[in-house]
Amino acid sequence: MAKTFHLTVARVGQNLFEGQAKSVTVPGAEGVLTILAEHEAFVSPLKPGTIRIEPAEGEEITIVIEENGIVEVSSNQATVLL
Repeated sequence: MAKTFHLTVARVGQNLFEGQAKSVTVPGAEGVLTILAEHEAFVSPLKPGTIRIEPAEGEEITIVIEENGIVEVSSNQATVLL
């Protein structure tokens, strides 16, 4: 079984995803970032693009973002704020 981490993707007043994920790929300001379980801690700005979530169970989820955001990774969890 693949390792997972807790992922939250949200914008003001709306949770777009919250749960366990195998990976998430986000459009970082310096390039595309893929986050896996037990990733090193970091914070990065995001640019408009596509977020791809591979949940622990189920089909891949794609979220298109048209605004800038931020991603924070620490303690085996990631938070994407739009």
